[in-house]
Parts: sequence; structure tokens; C-alpha cells
Amino acid sequence: MISNQLINLDPTPAPIKPKLLDQLRDLLRLKHYSLRTERSYVNWCKRFILFHHKRHPAEMGAAEIKDFLTHLAVKRHVSASTQNQAMNALVFLYKQLLQRDAGEFAGFVPAKRRKHLPTVLTKGEVHQVLDGLTGTYQLLGQLLYGAGLRLMEGMRLRVKDLDFGNRLLVVHDGKGNKDRVAILPETVREPLQQHLRRVQLQWQADQRENVPGVELPDALAVKYPQAGQEWSWQWVFPAKSLSKDPRSGVIRRHHFHETMMQQAMRQAVKLANLAKRATCHTLRHSFATHLLEVGYDIRTLQQLLGHSDVSTTQIYTHVLQKPGLGVRSPLDG
Repeated sequence: MISNQLINLDPTPAPIKPKLLDQLRDLLRLKHYSLRTERSYVNWCKRFILFHHKRHPAEMGAAEIKDFLTHLAVKRHVSASTQNQAMNALVFLYKQLLQRDAGEFAGFVPAKRRKHLPTVLTKGEVHQVLDGLTGTYQLLGQLLYGAGLRLMEGMRLRVKDLDFGNRLLVVHDGKGNKDRVAILPETVREPLQQHLRRVQLQWQADQRENVPGVELPDALAVKYPQAGQEWSWQWVFPAKSLSKDPRSGVIRRHHFHETMMQQAMRQAVKLANLAKRATCHTLRHSFATHLLEVGYDIRTLQQLLGHSDVSTTQIYTHVLQKPGLGVRSPLDG
């Protein structure tokens, strides 16, 4: 006869502890990191674990991190920014999730930093490219150049971010999670207002169909769960069709995907028959250089671009047709 003392009478199963990478993903979301950063950090931590033959990070430390970062530079030949991204992911894993200091791993082989000047189009070339864009793509391209926006900053604009009266727009959560004020070009004022009237009709149709509201910043979504239904929070450049939210699984309307604008830009550059490799970011480079050409100071430009360090902005002084000293070629007499 089996003793009752040997029988587990509790029908409740022991809770299953989430896997490490799932814990990492949850923590990144809890701290309101972007989806791109979340995916990047999880991927780098996964690669770190696989590199060390699936050892648990808790069993490793500074030496293993150093070996991995060195491998990226020596064997994989990654750029310095990519290596830094991997390092930031591992630091987050150890400090935030594992609650321990990763130790001193500064002796790893750093990836080579390549010094290169940004590609800049002339004003004529910019207009050639913009003329090759049509519809919404042209409007977005005009904003990228006219306001000096990064591509994703333009994609993530919401109706409330546009101030037509003061001719400005507000960029929220730009690079480094910083907010800044940018120029709203007078040229796009009327086309943008017409565009918003069409967007508003689509928003009203979504409301009639009871489509869930747009995605909101996490803290706001908790405090004001219905704000996503309001007109002011709608995307300026919404997608044509609904899609599944990769985090919540909710079917809603997102902003249209950046790859669509990138493809339209490539076609416009090809149509303009330019001998330069121009991308959406080239419009931002051109914005900065053209403002310097007409005499705006470097500090003003730093604020408009949202750079933390003025040294980042100063790279544009090296691509001007007339450098700081106004040097003239001896060939020109």
C-alpha cells in the first residue's frame, strides 16, 4: 500500500519559467524599447549564446564577451557601429536582466572605423529626384529634404505633430529617444493639408468598421487606452491596408512600410540618371549641407538635425563646395 505522504495531492502544476530570450524580450518591452531595438538585442544575445555553444550567459562573463566582440571584428569584419550595437545588447542582458556586472572587457579588438563623407546632392539634383517621385512618396520625400528628417521620423509622424500655424513639426522619440522641433516647409503646406483630408476620410471609414485604434506609446496606451481612436494620434502616412501588430497581435492600421519609400527613391534616382548612390538619407545630408551653404550656423543646424554632439554635425562642413577658408583652386586663376 502506497503511503499518502508519497502522493502529491496538489493538482496545480509548477509554473514554467520563461526562457532567457523571452525574458529579455519582455524586459525590453517593459522599458519601452522600440521593436527594432528589441529584435536587434535579442538577435545579438542569441548569436552570443550560439557562439559559445549554447552556454548560459550566467555561466559566462567578461572573457566570453571579449572573445565574441573580437570575433565580430576579426572574422566577421563588421563595422564599428555594428560591433557597438552587439556590445550594448550584451551589456543590457547582463546589467538589466541578469542583474550583474559583466566585468571589464575593454580589451577586445575594435572594428575599424571607416571615415567617409556623406553623399550630397545639389539642389538641382534634389529636385530631379523629387520630381521622379509621385503622390504620397513625393510628399514624404519633400518632408525628408525640407525638414531634414530621417526616414523613420517621417514615417512615424502623427497628425498632432504638425503645426501649420507656426510652420513647424515635432519629432518625437527620434534617434536616442530625443524630441526636437523641425521646419515645416511652406512648399508642402497645401499638399500636406490636402493629403490629411484624404487620410481623415480613411480614418472615418475605419471607425465605422470598428477598426482598433493606432498603436500608442506604451505608457500612454495604459493611461488613455482610447486615445488611439482620436484623429490627432493618427499616422500622417498610414498604410493602405490593415496589418497584424507584431507585439499585440491586434489587426490595426500602421504607417506604411519604409521599404516602399526606399524602393520609390531608388526608382526616382534611376529616373534622374544620377551618377551618385542616393538614398532617402541622402536627402537629409543634402538638407544640412544646403543650409550651411547659405550661411546658417553649425549650432542651429545641430538643433534641427537632433545631434547630441556638434562634432557629428561638423562633417557637413567638409562637403561644402566652398570650405570654411574659401580656398580657390589655382587652376581657376
